[in-house]
Amino acid sequence: MIRLLSIELDKIKRNKAAKVIVSVYFLLIIAIALIASIEFNFANVNFRIADQGIFNFPFIWHFNTYVAGILKIFLAIVIVSMMANEYSYRTLKQNLIDGLSKKEFIFSKFITVVGFALASTLFVFLVSFVLGMFFSDHTEAIVIFRDMEYLFAYFIKLVGFFSFCLFLGILVKRSAFALGFLIIWQIIEGIIYAVMKWQLFKDTELADKIINFFPLEAMADLIVEPVTRLGGVRTIANQVGEEFSKSYAVNWYTVLIVATWSAIFIYGSYKILKKRDL
Repeated sequence: MIRLLSIELDKIKRNKAAKVIVSVYFLLIIAIALIASIEFNFANVNFRIADQGIFNFPFIWHFNTYVAGILKIFLAIVIVSMMANEYSYRTLKQNLIDGLSKKEFIFSKFITVVGFALASTLFVFLVSFVLGMFFSDHTEAIVIFRDMEYLFAYFIKLVGFFSFCLFLGILVKRSAFALGFLIIWQIIEGIIYAVMKWQLFKDTELADKIINFFPLEAMADLIVEPVTRLGGVRTIANQVGEEFSKSYAVNWYTVLIVATWSAIFIYGSYKILKKRDL
């Protein structure tokens, strides 16, 4: 496994664009944290986003994993281009000639996907921990390490999303087309949901339950938006007669759905590669 991972890391090191994109991804996470901690002055009123409670433990685990999840497209570009380059530079064919089996090739890509997800999760953990220690109103150990299941959900979300990107990269061979297909699939899921919600299963909740089994929707459901958990937002909502009844928990069945899709995408990648004439 170490040999396979070293092969993939060596390819990434030689790809300047990939290194730039990965650096931008991690810098953006830091930048968001820094912007949130800067004090702004509006009409002689000092305002700092960090003072609104977003960096309080344990809420920070939920907030930061949600924001970082939005930025995952940067690493997705690296995953897709990583696969597209295998065809463009014929490194895939050379690897197979050198004795690497197709199963080992797919496994090397999968452990790279897991490596990216793990590195990103650890980075978000470190950034969140530091910010929390600086800005949180509560730094007791029992509070700090509560709700850390959001980090696990974030990791599963990235593995699922990157596995999908890897599958698309193998399927269409071109990074631009693969990313385009990713956007199209998001639109397709939206259209399917709309048809079910307002045509097939009108006035029922069946459409909401079915759409949760679709890959991108399941990944989105792992970490629900956290803003409406903030006390200030809830106070404003109550004043205008609104209530938020949604669940913010990380559900085990959503984790299972995303993990299943990850396995399907990796297996599908292998089957395509196995049947394809290189």
